[in-house]
Amino acid sequence: MPHSGEIFWCRHCHNEAKHDNEKDVKLRHELDRSLVTEVVCALCSLRQPVGDHCCRCGVAFGAYACTLCPFYDDDVSKQAFHCADCGICRVGGRENFFHCDTCGSCYSTKLRGRHVCVERAMHQNCPVCFEYLFESELERSDSISVCACCPICKRSLQDNSATWRYLDSIAASHPLPEEYVGWQAEIFCNDCL
Repeated sequence: MPHSGEIFWCRHCHNEAKHDNEKDVKLRHELDRSLVTEVVCALCSLRQPVGDHCCRCGVAFGAYACTLCPFYDDDVSKQAFHCADCGICRVGGRENFFHCDTCGSCYSTKLRGRHVCVERAMHQNCPVCFEYLFESELERSDSISVCACCPICKRSLQDNSATWRYLDSIAASHPLPEEYVGWQAEIFCNDCL
């Protein structure tokens, strides 16, 4: 790996160790995948230039191998492909996506001619989950479970009336213990403000 010479199974493992779990803020960093020039074979431990198979033992590094990213994966059902314009590998099958030069990202062919072009639209953080959109691995539905409210006004992003009714019915069916009867707590509901 660049800079440290340490070996990590993947860039996500590196980023977890060197960014997410690094206690010293000054040492925190993420791996720039374009700087990776060597890989280490998990079978024979040979350190070698990025390639699709081991120079010594011949084992394939993955059923899908992209030496540009570098990225390796044995799960071919993901239908990984490299988009030269994005500069990264994407999943879902090349035939199902097109690259929009204005937006600078790939979109489903279902959106061809119908999506709103915004220059570099995906090259910013999502206002809901704060993930960098261009490289995010979160599905749209995941972002709602991660943060179910607007990051600005804190109002719910979905209709929670069924949830509130359910919670009210649970509270009504469980009387308060005697020592808490008459207690009150002030709360501020962002949906009611």
